[in-house]
Amino acid sequence: MHLDVLDLRNFYYRTQLGRVAQKAIRDQVTSMWTPSKGQTVVGYGFAVPLLRPYLEQSRRVIGLMPGPQGVMPWPAGMENVSVLCEETQWPLDTGIVDRLVLMHGLETSEHPTALLEECWRVLGPGGRALFVVPNRSGLWSRSDKTPFGYGRPYSMSQLDAQLRRHNFVAERQQSALYVPPSSRRFWLRTAAAWERFGHRASAVMAGGVHMLEVSKQVHSSQRPGLAAAVRRPLKVLEALPKPTAEPA
Repeated sequence: MHLDVLDLRNFYYRTQLGRVAQKAIRDQVTSMWTPSKGQTVVGYGFAVPLLRPYLEQSRRVIGLMPGPQGVMPWPAGMENVSVLCEETQWPLDTGIVDRLVLMHGLETSEHPTALLEECWRVLGPGGRALFVVPNRSGLWSRSDKTPFGYGRPYSMSQLDAQLRRHNFVAERQQSALYVPPSSRRFWLRTAAAWERFGHRASAVMAGGVHMLEVSKQVHSSQRPGLAAAVRRPLKVLEALPKPTAEPA
């Protein structure tokens, strides 16, 4: 079940803990995907806190928000790019998206299979998608004081297996939110240090979210027998004499 857009907005934009979470995840997104010109970047669920670095250079940025969640205008003070949509029927042309990021979208979906099929449809050949989901072993999925305490948490192997079943190719994985989900001043002030330490000690420390980057690889099809015919060309005409030019 999707959370209400007002609760998500209040958490990420009006609480210190939400701003800490927003920065920790967004820093990992931009380290994986450097903003570049000419790309279409789309976020689904409540991914708009991660999209701001892409507004200036991208050809197009779109924030898709599912109907059960609700929509809010975004970004503040600029032309709106957020759209209310059906969970499994997005108002996008097939293959139009270069970069797709989902946050608070997959784990709360009541139709994850259809949702992933829609992700595959809109992503262009060679395009990349990034799924941000609660880590079932992390502290954030165990607290209902944050949006990551709702929906189905994942292990990285579960997320990878689900995406592979929908023909996505895993590229890179990362974690974030190593700071405890607490609003106490000490944890908030030391959040950046916890993130740096967590990335160095990720083998023994569980982050609050898993981040898995996948790509869409589409292989060109060949008609039956075409490749074999090219590899073994017919030679029935080789015995004929070569034509000579007629005298002028």
